[in-house]
Amino acid sequence: MTILILGLIIFLGLHSVRIVAEDWRTATRARLGEHAWKGIYSVISLIGFGLIIYGYGIARETPVVVWAPPPFTRHIAALLAVIAFVFITAAYIPRNGIKARLHHPMTLGVKTWALAHLIANGTLHDIVLFGSFLAWSVLLFRASRKRDAAMGTVYPAGNGAATALTIVAGVIGAGIFAVWLHGPLIGVRPF
Repeated sequence: MTILILGLIIFLGLHSVRIVAEDWRTATRARLGEHAWKGIYSVISLIGFGLIIYGYGIARETPVVVWAPPPFTRHIAALLAVIAFVFITAAYIPRNGIKARLHHPMTLGVKTWALAHLIANGTLHDIVLFGSFLAWSVLLFRASRKRDAAMGTVYPAGNGAATALTIVAGVIGAGIFAVWLHGPLIGVRPF
């Protein structure tokens, strides 16, 4: 569990800089330059992410069951995962109504993904992993909305075609991941 927690501290800590130290981030980016900042950020992120994966794998070998989720929670989690995929897709398709309305769909996607997995999993390592991501995404969303308000950020209006494309692409992506990728990559088949 220690490696998992260390990975979470590195990965989520780095991704929390905008929440707790926006001015430091801006100054450091200016001092190092855009490419150097992104390079260092990427390397540290990959190290943290690698430790999360490795630590989670080790923790799964000796699970500590905190609670046994009822079987119906898998269905709730599956529905929430589809919604999470739609939110994440909305971050990348220009001029969709989801991003126009919610402003930070990637963060909402992570929040929804984490909540889905917390509902359907009751082991300590799952609670640590998904609970950490849920708490982080709640704080990041709040900080992002506050930053938008302070800066007067205006998001472009969405249109129906881009919104429909976002929903269709998100649902298809969720289906592909659930049916063909979740098992081989994560080791658990959701269906």
